[in-house]
Amino acid sequence: MIIEMKRFLKFIPAVVLVGSLLSAFTVVDKTAVKCLIQLTNYSGEGAYLIVSIVDADNEYVETLYVQGQDSEWYSEITEWWKFYGKHRPNIDAISGETISGGERALNVLQIPNDKIDQGYNLRFETSVEDKGYFADDIQFPLTTENLKTKVEGKGFIRYIRMLPQ
Repeated sequence: MIIEMKRFLKFIPAVVLVGSLLSAFTVVDKTAVKCLIQLTNYSGEGAYLIVSIVDADNEYVETLYVQGQDSEWYSEITEWWKFYGKHRPNIDAISGETISGGERALNVLQIPNDKIDQGYNLRFETSVEDKGYFADDIQFPLTTENLKTKVEGKGFIRYIRMLPQ
């Protein structure tokens, strides 16, 4: 009995190591969704635009895309900055140039499958220097059906159109 117990105890570290390695290399399945963003016609600087996943309490879960690469202005996007400013994840791979009034941009969002149809929301917030800030220019439930739709904005975004790949 004691010998069997000693053999069993020798395997515990190996099992823990294998489990840790498997969880470290687990890839989260994501859905690629093309997102066309059309801005309203306004004059002035380019818009900074953030696309995020928020939970039912409007707490930020993940940043999907940042339109605007000059990080000195990120603090002007106040709600998102409360989240990003604390954690400072690397967003180089998910950021692009600003777009100006009347322009449009087409981006591919990588949306984690475990967030779709689970009570999360997709939030688009915008800020333009000396023009204003819209924390929820567009916000809607992150559902399979909504990822195939067009949504009107309340601020600098005229509309967005989602196209699953």
